[in-house]
Amino acid sequence: MSAAGQTIVVAPAEFEAIEPDAPRKRRQRETKERGAISAADRRRPVVIVTMWILQIVMFIGLLIAGLGPIVWSARASLSSSQDIISDPMGIWKTPLHWGNLEQAWSGAQIGSSLGNTVIVAVGSTIATLFVSATAAYLLSVLRPRWSPLLSGAILATLFLPGVISLVPLYLTILKMPVLNISLLNTFWGVWLPAGASAFNVVVLKRFFDSIPRELIEAARIDGASSIRVFTTVVIPLSRPILGVVTLLTIIASWKDYLWPMLVLAAPNLQPVSVTLANLPNGAMPFAVQMAAVFLTIIIPVILFVVFQKQFLRGVSSAGGLKG
Repeated sequence: MSAAGQTIVVAPAEFEAIEPDAPRKRRQRETKERGAISAADRRRPVVIVTMWILQIVMFIGLLIAGLGPIVWSARASLSSSQDIISDPMGIWKTPLHWGNLEQAWSGAQIGSSLGNTVIVAVGSTIATLFVSATAAYLLSVLRPRWSPLLSGAILATLFLPGVISLVPLYLTILKMPVLNISLLNTFWGVWLPAGASAFNVVVLKRFFDSIPRELIEAARIDGASSIRVFTTVVIPLSRPILGVVTLLTIIASWKDYLWPMLVLAAPNLQPVSVTLANLPNGAMPFAVQMAAVFLTIIIPVILFVVFQKQFLRGVSSAGGLKG
């Protein structure tokens, strides 16, 4: 309002010149108003109650879908075969049979199979981390002249189904080139192919690319060799993504069935995924088979519950580094 009583109209451009943060504040207001329900409607009691009800219903549905099969398998493992077959959803009131777990652990050889699974998972993880990390370091940091060709070849393998390479890989394991030895019925036949993962190489390379080059150049100026740069600079900064790759490798090794079945034909070397599929139907009660399935499920669940903070922290911080 001017002295003569006239209103002064300020143009948007002039207003933005006076208020530099006006566009940002306007965008924030527009962003807040976007959505199916406006900010004003969210403050209404009816909307608040409805949203709470929907959230509770969705949470209960997710809880039933996630924990329901695990809880049912736990109860089925402590029930009789007749109760499970006659009324699968009525086993909650039946007597408990704790002997099913003991029979599954010893009679079905679940204990030894779980030990083999741990050996396969640990060896596959070590092989994957070594091969993938060194290959990603070569392509991202060392960068030889032929690195673009190698990167293209690695990316090309991602478009090939795994079944296509199954026969050549089996023939390679059957008679190793140069060495002329067979890796059948050895854990090496499972560990070595697991290390050649193109996906993990690409993921680690993308993370290594985000590491500030100033840190690597500073280490080289101080006289650090390529191996020392890899072990003291790149690896410590890459712990989040290495944790994610470790988790993915363990999960893949734990549930893998086809390749261990082909390579590990000896029953005393087979992991739990192969042992469960080979359980005799007629010679072993159905309740004991359910107990074996429950023992196979509960161990990864316990491991995830114990180390969930480390896993989730690794996943959340694996997006890159801030310079």
